[in-house]
Amino acid sequence: MFYLLYIIFGLAPSIIWLLFYLRKDVHPEPKRKVLKVFLFGALATFPALFIERGSQVFFQSLQIPFAKILYIFLGVALCEETLKYLVVRQVILADPEFDEPVDSMLYMIISALGFAALENIFLLSKSSLIFEAFIISVLRFLGATFLHALCSGVAGFFLAYSFFKTKNRGELLIIGLGISTCLHGFYNFSIIEIGAKEGFIVPIIILTGLALLGLALLVSRGFKKLKEIARE
Repeated sequence: MFYLLYIIFGLAPSIIWLLFYLRKDVHPEPKRKVLKVFLFGALATFPALFIERGSQVFFQSLQIPFAKILYIFLGVALCEETLKYLVVRQVILADPEFDEPVDSMLYMIISALGFAALENIFLLSKSSLIFEAFIISVLRFLGATFLHALCSGVAGFFLAYSFFKTKNRGELLIIGLGISTCLHGFYNFSIIEIGAKEGFIVPIIILTGLALLGLALLVSRGFKKLKEIARE
């Protein structure tokens, strides 16, 4: 019974954000594709766990002052952002029926929400109390799950934009993944390294909350910009 609740609490944040972003799409995507990208995004957590554990050992072995920062940004953030992109690349971009570049931004968000869903379930499975799991689920809804969606949304904007600027497609993709990695890394660093210090918890919560709000507005603007370009 407890495990079923953990699954529900883990899925809920991603499902809520998924429904929110799907409702913003004027031309609804096929449910089969949405589910496929979501599920493959969730499965991407398994190689992510393997890579992150390996990179943690690697960066610790370097014994340099910034090893932990490198691990947070490269071993975790870059790894996760890249895997979420690879899901969309293999499932959507490789599909010969894919003919609307604007939708790649939405699919990046869907992939991220699938990733976050299984990540949430793994985290909640460690909880010993149902109420504790519920609180963590709410916090993940407002924080980490939303962050996954927004970071991938930013990368998705550059991915979609690259279809209109074919000469710079590679550069735009690298820029998009680079920005999403930095945003993801800064969030993780703020929560893990700074927020854990006494007296910094409240300021970090306020700062990250404002950052997420600003990022949400940026992603929303990105959707509108792509639709404007598509109509030109």
